[in-house]
Amino acid sequence: MKLIRFGNLNNEKPGVLLTDGTRLDVSSYVSDYDEVFFADEGPKKLASWLAQNQQSCPVVASDVRLGAPILKPSKIVCVGLNYAKHAAESGMEVPKEPVLFFKASSALAGPNDAIIIPKGSEKTDWEVELAIVIGKKASYISKDDALDHIAGYVLHNDVSERAFQLEGSGQWVKGKSCDTFAPLGPFIATTDEIKDPNNLHLWLKVNGEMMQNSNTSDFIFNVQEVVSYISQYMTLLPGDLISTGTPFGVGLGLNPPRYLKAGDVVELGIDGLGVSQQHCKAYA
Repeated sequence: MKLIRFGNLNNEKPGVLLTDGTRLDVSSYVSDYDEVFFADEGPKKLASWLAQNQQSCPVVASDVRLGAPILKPSKIVCVGLNYAKHAAESGMEVPKEPVLFFKASSALAGPNDAIIIPKGSEKTDWEVELAIVIGKKASYISKDDALDHIAGYVLHNDVSERAFQLEGSGQWVKGKSCDTFAPLGPFIATTDEIKDPNNLHLWLKVNGEMMQNSNTSDFIFNVQEVVSYISQYMTLLPGDLISTGTPFGVGLGLNPPRYLKAGDVVELGIDGLGVSQQHCKAYA
């Protein structure tokens, strides 16, 4: 099942995307895709309800905006340098354990919303990533149990301002959390839709030019390892997001480096998780 949220910014409703591309409004059954929904086996119960009630669900027009397919989670945990070639292009050693940082949930945006280049930015960068949606509370879980705690997967552009991230003092979060720096979706694919999250093709283009073209089989730490590892240090709650890192090909790693500017168009996708597109705009 593919979960979507649709409508105007901050007024989205929950829906589903059918295999033929039809969008259905399921707000008569569920209020939103949030912690409560995922904690109560929401996707499983929604699928059962939909099997009996699909014909009565309103159809959502194809031109209606898609929002981020999840209501703001309690946290967005990101894994840095999780592809060896990306570590190399960043000039950093391959990590011996996952590198963790946070991204503010206020950065979430719809899959086709604009990326707003923040005030004072000269080094806004792109990062295609596979993100995990947690399905049930996870604390001190093993790698063998990790997949049982996942509700689904979603396409994420971990937009980053490299000067904010790397050139000032403090942690990476400053360069990761600007408004619109987390375009998410177009949909959450529940786990039955994705046979092997550790073998998915992912790619990103800027103005039509392929910049990132890789596969999650190149993970240093795979999905199970990442979920288990993070759960040793914090409790993961239903609806939390884990972004698993980006492959090589970011602007920072080019020679000379190349960064996003107003007017640029970023397009990205992952097998089974759809495609998103963001136009870049200057902060006004």
